[in-house]
Amino acid sequence: MKRISQILLAAIFVVSTSVSFAQAGKDEARIKLTAWVPPTIDGMPAAARKSLANKLTQVVTKNGLGGTKNARFIISANVAISTKDILPGPPPMHAYTLDVTLYIGDGFEGTVFSSTNLTVKGVGKNPTKAYKAALKNVKTKDPDIAAFVESGKAKIIQYYKDNCDMIIKEAQTLADQDKYNSAIYKLTTIPSACGECYNKAMDAVKPIFQLQIDKDCKRRLAEATGVWNAAQDMPSAEKAGAMLAKINPDASCAPQARSLSNKIAAKVKQIDAREWKYTVKEQQQESERIKAIRDVGVAYGKGPKANVTYKSLW
Repeated sequence: MKRISQILLAAIFVVSTSVSFAQAGKDEARIKLTAWVPPTIDGMPAAARKSLANKLTQVVTKNGLGGTKNARFIISANVAISTKDILPGPPPMHAYTLDVTLYIGDGFEGTVFSSTNLTVKGVGKNPTKAYKAALKNVKTKDPDIAAFVESGKAKIIQYYKDNCDMIIKEAQTLADQDKYNSAIYKLTTIPSACGECYNKAMDAVKPIFQLQIDKDCKRRLAEATGVWNAAQDMPSAEKAGAMLAKINPDASCAPQARSLSNKIAAKVKQIDAREWKYTVKEQQQESERIKAIRDVGVAYGKGPKANVTYKSLW
């Protein structure tokens, strides 16, 4: 009976952990796309590039996808001028008809997953304003655009299904090279919409995260110990305490960090009769652990991790 209870408890823990990851938030469920405008599009004024990038970002957000920087998957566009005319004034106006093709695909490989064609018109006092006015007429909630986005999402989910084991292996190779942040980023960017692959990735990321916080703990503990032993006064106590407080409570050397923190606290009270404000937290709740893992991935994704070079989708 006792053995059965232990098995049930273990099963409950595994299920609750999976549910915690799955319910981490709507953002984790989203397919992440980067809006990318190629450096040159024939006939496009330089000032219109920003307008097109903004329009692509609007398409992403209005259709429930999470925008991000340097993602593997991109939404892009090619624009061709179909007609341009001068309308009699005063003042004379420029009228443009643009053929716009939107693409979703793998920017690293240059593979198209989905595309749709639109024709838009715009009028302005000069060619640039006419061009930008036409781009404004790309309607982000157009049914054709919505279908285009859904098709792209389905292909991206299929990509993760087809390549899941390879992605996890790549992350583990990065971890073997001590590139823990990069490995964690690779695994935590798999959206929960990808089901089984997402669950596999979450299982794989935990031991990598443990390696990362263990390494970080040893470094901070060594630095804090050196700072404290050098002087054992209030300035060194403050500096060492700030280092120790950043140690993840689940790290293997967290008990030693707490011991040093307690030692410093006792000395601080003796030196200046004040309470010690720096503490090493006790073990985290599962939700806190999940957030800590995701924070590593988010921070890495926002940092200068790579100036990626995308391949054109046409």
